[in-house]
Amino acid sequence: MNKLSAIFLSLLMPILLLAQQSTPIYKNKKAPIEKRIDDLLKRMTLEEKILQTNQWTYGKNANENNIESIQKGVRAEIGSLIYRSISPVYRNQIMRKAMEESRLGIPILMGFDVIHGYRTVYPIPLAQACSWNTDLVTKACAVAAKESRLSGVDWTFAPMVDVARDPRWGRVAEGFGEDPYANSVFCVASVNGYQGKNLSDPFSIAACLKHYIGYSLSEGGRDYHSSDVSAQTLWETFMPPFHAGVKAGAATLMSAFNDISGVPASANHYTLTEILKERWKHDGFVVSDWGSVENLIAQGFAKDRKESGLKSFLSGVEMDMVDNVYVENLAQLVQEKKIPESKIDDAVRRILRLKFRLGLFDNPYVQELSEKDRYYQPESMAVAQQMAEESMVLLKNNNQTLPFSNDIKQIALIGPMVKDSINMMGSWEGQGVATAVETIFEGFSKEFSGKATINYAKGSEFDGTDESGFAAAVQMSQKSDVVVLCMGEMKKWSGENTSRSSIGLPAIQHKLLAELKKTGKKIILVLSNGRPVELGDMESLSDAILEIWQPGIAGGTPLAGLVSGRLNPSGKLAITFPLVTGQIPIYYSMRQPARPKIGGYKDVSNEPKYWFGHGLSYTNFSYGTVKLSSNTINKKSKLVAEVEVTNTGTRTGKEIAFWYISDPVASITRPMKELKYFEKLELKAGEKKTFKFEIDPERDLSFPDSNGMMRLESGDFYVTINDQRLKFELTE
Repeated sequence: MNKLSAIFLSLLMPILLLAQQSTPIYKNKKAPIEKRIDDLLKRMTLEEKILQTNQWTYGKNANENNIESIQKGVRAEIGSLIYRSISPVYRNQIMRKAMEESRLGIPILMGFDVIHGYRTVYPIPLAQACSWNTDLVTKACAVAAKESRLSGVDWTFAPMVDVARDPRWGRVAEGFGEDPYANSVFCVASVNGYQGKNLSDPFSIAACLKHYIGYSLSEGGRDYHSSDVSAQTLWETFMPPFHAGVKAGAATLMSAFNDISGVPASANHYTLTEILKERWKHDGFVVSDWGSVENLIAQGFAKDRKESGLKSFLSGVEMDMVDNVYVENLAQLVQEKKIPESKIDDAVRRILRLKFRLGLFDNPYVQELSEKDRYYQPESMAVAQQMAEESMVLLKNNNQTLPFSNDIKQIALIGPMVKDSINMMGSWEGQGVATAVETIFEGFSKEFSGKATINYAKGSEFDGTDESGFAAAVQMSQKSDVVVLCMGEMKKWSGENTSRSSIGLPAIQHKLLAELKKTGKKIILVLSNGRPVELGDMESLSDAILEIWQPGIAGGTPLAGLVSGRLNPSGKLAITFPLVTGQIPIYYSMRQPARPKIGGYKDVSNEPKYWFGHGLSYTNFSYGTVKLSSNTINKKSKLVAEVEVTNTGTRTGKEIAFWYISDPVASITRPMKELKYFEKLELKAGEKKTFKFEIDPERDLSFPDSNGMMRLESGDFYVTINDQRLKFELTE
């Protein structure tokens, strides 16, 4: 360094030091996040803090003529917005207001219900669980996260991990079925997909585990009703998926609508603070469900909005979704010393922590890419098709009705779902658009082009009494070699606030099937629905049944490929199909009754139509003898169970092996069997592969008591796979 440079540097250093000192720590990218939060909290007024605990929504509006007025309605200091536009330009305009027009420049957290895809809509979560492919679920969630972030969304209200055993409750569509372990595994897969390796990555968004907790046990399957949840059931059934998600790093949780045995979930100090924050050490925050803070009044837990805000906030709900209870009442509650400002600080700290982790302070704006550069990318569509394929379940296949033989030259494609696009997406379809959906008709037209003629007739609507379309459907069936009848639910029949007293399909659908049966042609029933359905005579009238759920925008080609035989079905049910609605609740992991051989229904079978785990293939899998590494283990050792599976059929297929554990005698009675591990492998014709389950006593043989403390008791256990049940002993 020459003398002139040294003099210049000596003159410049004081200026640089002064500039460094004048930059707040919270704006210093290199400072630790907790120090940045400390610095920012010290600068915030009480009003600014309280605004951070509120989330507003402004409606779906990206009209350039209205943007200015909408922006004026958004407080620059608001903590979060439910962002319903798909425009990154609009999002950046709102964010710019927060960053430049507020005193401290705190970014707004943009949330949205990205439940099973953003614009590239995937199968509903219940269908995804039937794929039993966790890697695929992670990929789908990662695609949804990328599309969301590029469109301005930082935070999704997903995954829903409510263990659901009552299909009368419409929200079974949004979760992963009836089993706690399955919900736990798919919860982790979803969180990993949404959040990626680091929340600050450009295509990551924050996950939100919902609905915390016991919501799916709403009495009679009636949405928003109370849940009579025993402490034991809370810990062994409902807590495991949420705990798994918290351990996986889920950024947030959403408190539920339901009343938990007298204390509403959105004001339940035990679950929200004692368990989540103190026992599990979750350092993120809890957002209420839509208006669930104010709902405490209707539930009889608070006399007015002020008291509902007090009880919800002190219980551990840091952010109030849309009902404005916090913004209107928290300041006065602080002044009255009913809420210490230190509690406000803790809540705001948790909210700011997520904003810092997402990188919003340092990179508040998103790329302003065109829609074609954000949506329907080839790799995204490939995931959508594979997910649709693997989630479809072959429920019945008498006399190898499927796949079609080469002799099939005329196909009658009948039913209200054939050319449908809206209902194929299912409920909570994100920002999906019907024009992007590949219909069943389009999928079949491509699949059988040059091979068979498609004869289409709608036949009937989904519901109603109009049978005028029956004649055309019968005519098309008579001239065809086989009938593919596409029935099911409209999207509005499942999802939130869609409880049903009966899960049977409307009479018009049964009547149409009965008329087609009279033609004498083989009938393949294709079901598209968001919940298990009561089939009734539909089962006996059909030669084959394919459950395709609500497959999203890419279901047409996978369905046609399964019917043609180009693809081999591999899905298995993640939820039991009752024989009749009156059997509900019925699920595989019930406890043993006092008198096993009697005490059941006298007017109907005690067996459901299809158990959890049911699903057929076009090939056959033969299980060898299960081998255990030992018949006796102690609590510190591990046991390996393995079985060789052979594809004895003539085509490649994917088999899912379910490993169950049974504990026949315990200090707290256990379910007859519990899923502890599953594995999905592809086997070529004639190929053998070994499925292996390493049993860890602490993980797989213990169970929680009513306080959530794990018990590991010595004694006899059984491991079950397929139809084999082997006994082993756990010693001290």
